[in-house]
Order: sequence, then structure tokens, then C-alpha cells
Amino acid sequence: MQLQYFLLIAAALFCIGVYGLVTSRNAVRVLMSIELMLNAVNLNLMAFSNYLDPQEIKGQMFTIFVITIAAAEAAVGLAIVLAIYRNRDTVDMEQFNLLKW
Repeated sequence: MQLQYFLLIAAALFCIGVYGLVTSRNAVRVLMSIELMLNAVNLNLMAFSNYLDPQEIKGQMFTIFVITIAAAEAAVGLAIVLAIYRNRDTVDMEQFNLLKW
């Protein structure tokens, strides 16, 4: 496949992630939108790595690193959301005012 197809799919995924991030008030949906945006970036990394130099695996290694960091971010984010849900009985982003006095 050509590079343009991968870039188009990645741009669509990123736009869907941004839309979900901006419009959603649910914390779990916000985390899913962030993960979708990270996957779009990973797709770009893989596409450009394969397009520019197919013999090198630098893009693939960086993508694996980003996936690892994203998994840790998702685990920590879900743990925070779960802790807030236990205290507030909601996952609505408007109700997260724990740091306000």
C-alpha cells in the first residue's frame, strides 16, 4: 500500500480521538480517546519508517516503546478513575473537583 493511505487512516483515527476527547464528559471515554490518538501516532511512525527506510527498524522499535508507555498510562489512568469513582460514585469529568478547596 502507498504511504498516503496510511496517513489518511492515521489522520482519521487522530481526528476521531480528538473529537472524543473534546466532546466526552466520561473519564473512561477520554482515556479511550487518548489511546486512539496514540495509536494514530504509532501508525504514522510505522508508515514513515517503512516508507523512508524499509531495512531499518527504528520506527518499529519506537512504536513498541510508545505502546508500552501507553499501556502504563492506561493502567494508571484507569486506577485513578476507579479511585475517584469509589469516592464520588461518578466518572463524569465535570464532577472531578478533588483539588479545589
